[in-house]
Amino acid sequence: DGVAFGVYVVVHDGTVIGDGCVIADHAVLGKRPLLSRHSRAGGEVGALELAARASVGAGAVVFAGARVGEEAILGEQCFVRERSSIGAGSLIGRGSVVDNDVTLGARVRVQSNVYLTAFTIVEDDVFIGPGAITTNDDTMARHSPQAQLRGPTLRRACRVGGGAVLVPGVEVGEEAFVAAGAVVTRDVAPRAVVM
Repeated sequence: DGVAFGVYVVVHDGTVIGDGCVIADHAVLGKRPLLSRHSRAGGEVGALELAARASVGAGAVVFAGARVGEEAILGEQCFVRERSSIGAGSLIGRGSVVDNDVTLGARVRVQSNVYLTAFTIVEDDVFIGPGAITTNDDTMARHSPQAQLRGPTLRRACRVGGGAVLVPGVEVGEEAFVAAGAVVTRDVAPRAVVM
């Protein structure tokens, strides 16, 4: 009820769109993932689910199997992969990528051109500045097929400045502050300031 579509929107079979959602021009909803022979499928992806009053910006691509919470905003040209979850009231900025198997809590603010790698965990009320990058593979694809990749964990209300890089498996503690341009190679204690 009350869903608004822009022009040239593509909605793939099985997509669930909640009441009051706004879908802007050229958005693609429910795209099925295409995996390379080196990719490890994480099982069936299921349907894309957009909760009530979510907004999807122009040119955004949101894959089947993603979950987008109530009143979340996906900015223009963002890319949200399968099995990712975006909490209620969260914002994904223009051109940002939420890779597969990423979990974002409620009221998270992801600014423009951010890359959240697969298996990243972001708790409620986190801020991630523009151009920040997370990584999940220390070997850069030189690992065994059984190796488990680990993205960073960002605890409640921490803040990550623009252009920061977080290496695989690091944890940024609750209400910690990572300055712009920092390269985070080890855990950051709760409420600590690092630069």
